[in-house]
Amino acid sequence: MKRIFYEAFGPASQVLALEDADTPQPGIGEVLVELAYSGVNPSDVKVRAGGRPGVTKPAFPKITPHSDGAGTVVAVGTGVPRDIIGKAVWIWNAQWQRPFGTAATHIVVPHAQAVLLPDGVSMQVGACLGIPGLTAAHTVFGNGELHGKTVLVQGGAGTVGYLALQLARWGGARVIATARESDHEMCRAAGADAVIDFTQDTVAEQIIAANNGTLIDQIIEPEFGINAQVNTDVIAPDGVIAAYGSAKSMAPTIPFMEMMFKNITIDMALVYILSPQPRSLAITRLHGALRAGALDCPIDSVHPLSDCAKAHAIVESGDRQGAVLVDVQK
Repeated sequence: MKRIFYEAFGPASQVLALEDADTPQPGIGEVLVELAYSGVNPSDVKVRAGGRPGVTKPAFPKITPHSDGAGTVVAVGTGVPRDIIGKAVWIWNAQWQRPFGTAATHIVVPHAQAVLLPDGVSMQVGACLGIPGLTAAHTVFGNGELHGKTVLVQGGAGTVGYLALQLARWGGARVIATARESDHEMCRAAGADAVIDFTQDTVAEQIIAANNGTLIDQIIEPEFGINAQVNTDVIAPDGVIAAYGSAKSMAPTIPFMEMMFKNITIDMALVYILSPQPRSLAITRLHGALRAGALDCPIDSVHPLSDCAKAHAIVESGDRQGAVLVDVQK
């Protein structure tokens, strides 16, 4: 097999390398997947760059990066039904707390982490479903049904936000999104009932006006810290803020009393450690939306395995529209 690896933190062009390695074999309860595509997420590039506070060296001597991917099961270990061999699957948590990720031609993972891909769904889409897909589905549906509710998707043009917007719409909610003006049409085309420019000083007032003067039931939030006050202003009593990031304000100050007297629920979403029941629910919702043709997963670019560093650079730049994938067989 071929794989990308790194042994030290640093710029992708300097630390990522390609090598030949022995193809692993599945153990008890495991499957061997011949990968087609590997998804590159912001968390992958941050870890490779050494961007986590207090972490000074990689957790393992040699790491093959990336959590997400899709491919075909080619062998199974003891305890795994053999009829899964030859089936297309998508993978979650490939490199979570272990050194072997999806930036390779083959990978062994526990059976549960190789999810059968719904009929008609491409391998490229499958490689987008791990971190962004599960995050979107869990934040949208993890707090109950949406029919008759209004959902605000902050950053609706982002990778997770764009999926969350579509899922909330499919789930029966009225959807308001925030985005830069250049991305408004994209959000509307994905099903947003209204789109607000988040750079405006009056964004809270505009959100409420877009909801006919009514407060918001649920908020999907990529930047919890910097949006804490706006979200508090626009959310309804007993509302939910489902937050999956706060990169621009890692130690935020929040309007605690205002939040408390609205009885707000703050739901911090980290899909790496979801327990089986909410993960199963998120997978079921994702597959349902895909089968209904209600979920578009845009692909920004696809790169050969030997060009993995370029894929990392694009994700780091933030200048992309959709997922960045690595074609691991090229």
